[in-house]
Amino acid sequence: MTKSADIPSGGHPAPDPAGPGQESVWDYPRPPVVQPSDELVEVWFGGQLVARTGTPLRLLETSHPPTYYLPRSCFADGVLRPVSGSTVCEWKGRTDYFDVVARGQVAERAAWHYPRPVAGYESLVGHVAVMPGSMDGCVVDGERVRPQAGGFYGGWITDRVVGPFKGGPGSRFW
Repeated sequence: MTKSADIPSGGHPAPDPAGPGQESVWDYPRPPVVQPSDELVEVWFGGQLVARTGTPLRLLETSHPPTYYLPRSCFADGVLRPVSGSTVCEWKGRTDYFDVVARGQVAERAAWHYPRPVAGYESLVGHVAVMPGSMDGCVVDGERVRPQAGGFYGGWITDRVVGPFKGGPGSRFW
């Protein structure tokens, strides 16, 4: 765990060193970018596979592990239940939410999408992200994802990315 004494005056801890084949989240841009991917992504909930795609989008933002956006069409029928209420992202615009429902289990507001994102994020239309910590499991190219800490952000941590990652205690102002 990073202690405040370990944080330089720039406001965030020093980036962890990236090894071969790894990315540092501190090399990601701000504002974030959307990047197509050919990774195989699976989402499991209620003891079943609820989504699977080989064409996800990765949203990359400084200090955050990637958030994966999957084509809405890859979700099993009835899994995404729209709910009322929305929030606004300073970069992407208004976010609408879904409950994820499978085999009698419900993960409330555990998925979201941008029906009309702001300019520059149009590729997110028709794609849905899920909170990996609310699912039974999320898998990228055979590796089980670890959720971004804090329960607010939807980043997917794999061995491919190094931090430290925003979301945990003491990272609010990174």
